[in-house]
Formats: sequence, C-alpha cells, structure tokens
Amino acid sequence: MRIFITGADGFIGSAMVERLKDNHELAFLEYDLRDHTQVKAQLHDFNPDVIVHLAARTEVQDSFYEQIVFSEVNYVGTVNLIESAATLPNLKNFVFASTMEVYGWQPISDIIRDGKEEGIIAFNESTPPNPNAPYAVAKYGCEKYLEYAHRSYGLPFTAIRQTNAYGRKDNDFFVTEQIITQMIKNPDEINLGYGEPYRNFIYIDDLLDAWQQVIENPDKCQGEIFCIGPENAIKIKDYVDMIADKLDWKGTVNWDTKPPRPGEIYILNSSNKKITTKLGWAPKVELSEGLDKTIAVWRDIIHNEKPHNHDMPHRKFSKGK
Repeated sequence: MRIFITGADGFIGSAMVERLKDNHELAFLEYDLRDHTQVKAQLHDFNPDVIVHLAARTEVQDSFYEQIVFSEVNYVGTVNLIESAATLPNLKNFVFASTMEVYGWQPISDIIRDGKEEGIIAFNESTPPNPNAPYAVAKYGCEKYLEYAHRSYGLPFTAIRQTNAYGRKDNDFFVTEQIITQMIKNPDEINLGYGEPYRNFIYIDDLLDAWQQVIENPDKCQGEIFCIGPENAIKIKDYVDMIADKLDWKGTVNWDTKPPRPGEIYILNSSNKKITTKLGWAPKVELSEGLDKTIAVWRDIIHNEKPHNHDMPHRKFSKGK
C-alpha cells in the first residue's frame, strides 16, 4: 500500500512511520500545507492509496492568542490537502487526525451519572460537538469539510477523534511526560497547572494499533468518524498522585490557583465501542502499565543527562495530540 503522511516528524507521525515502513511504501509531505500548487503536485506524483493527515498546530492554549495562524494551518491547510487529493485516481482513504477537544464544554448533567463523578459517561460519535477553542473549531471544521467532499464528489475519508496520547521517548513537553520528568528531577516540589479537569489517556502503542486498523481496512471505514481512547477518565490531581506513587515521590505539588483558562473543558472521556464493533480494535495497555513503561524510559533518559528544572507551563493539561 502506498501511504502519504503529513506530520511524519511529530510524536504520533514518527511512531507511525516506524510501525508502517516495513510493509508499505511511504512518502512524506515536503511543503507547507497552505501551498496548494506544491502539495497537489507532490500528491499526484506519488499517487497514494491512503493519505494520513497528522500535521497541525496542536497547542490548544496558544490557539486562543494565534487564531489566524491556527485557522490557516489547521483548517485552510487541510482544505488544501483535501482538494489536492480530490482527483487522485487510486485513493482509497483520507484518514484525518481530529481530536476529542471537538466535544468542548458539555452540560454536567449529561456526563455525570446520578450526580457522582465516579460515574463519568464517555463521549461517543453521537455526542453533539461543541468546540470551545479555536484549535477545536478548526478541527471540527475539517471534519465537516471532509463530509462535504464525501457527499459532493465521493472523497473517501475517516476521521479519528483521538484523546491524550502518552509514551513519548524524546519530548517531555506534554502532560504525562512532563509530570514524570519534573518529579524525577525535582524531589522536593514541582509546579503544575489546573488540576481539576478530567482527561483520559491512551498509550501510544494502542493508538497506533487503531490507526493501523483504519489505514489497512479502508473499505470498512468510508465516511466514518471514530472516537479513539479508553474509558478511563481521571482527574488530573489523581493522575499526578498516581504517578507520584509509582515514583515514590514525596514532594509538594504547587497547583496553579489562577482561574481556569478561557474555554477550559471540565471533562474529556471517550468511548471506543464503535471502532471495536467495526474493526475489532480495543486498547490493550492499562493506564498503570503504560505509565510504568513511560517512567522506565524517562528514568533512563534522565539518568544519562544533566538535570535541569523544567516547570510545567500554565494550563497545558488539555493538550496531548
């Protein structure tokens, strides 16, 4: 299978290249997504069977202050790619990396069972999106454009609404990895952002399994939107406690006491029932096991580098694409 990948140098993209390279012929985007002429020429020169579109600006918080850039890259760039792909003769699927952030703020009564937080309901493909950040608005706009292209001229597509991935080995900017590295490097105290939201987390190997199922089974995925993530929503404060226990970390967490950022989402929790029914995929790595693997990697990395203080930037918890 000939697969064209955008965002191949990112966390998910680079891991996907390693996963696919031995059994598929791969090509990678070489131009700015907004350059329609160059993108179209490269696509048609390679003539892919599948397009995997991962490239995007993903810093949710920054999207509130760089709305134009996020719209140009994430929405206009994706539209350019879709239109460039529209006349490809052999295209079997255009697989788009969307996000659980499209659900935005949901009424608490709709996502809490019987008023109890331990009964958090997972969002599914039927949950009405309500994007609450420029990043999420752009992603949801791309989903709607893909649906339009599918209806209007038969463009094959699948959109994957993925949750927070973890298991990075070379970037401690995102939530899980940054908590781990802060605790390892700072035994006495660390500074963290807003701890009240609930998020769910998926280990990178499980996420890649889901993507691979979609990529290699295009006939089963036409026009579909899939939520990808285990139903394991956990409050950020409890998540931090879980990591601290695994590290036997006894320090103090200095939580940010500022009001939540604009558009802060209280709960993100996803159901994978649809993709399980369609493709037989389900996550295999439990959160505890995935954290053990990630901690082991970062302990080894940090053991071989000069320690430095790396405090978590304010309000980064909703990231992780």
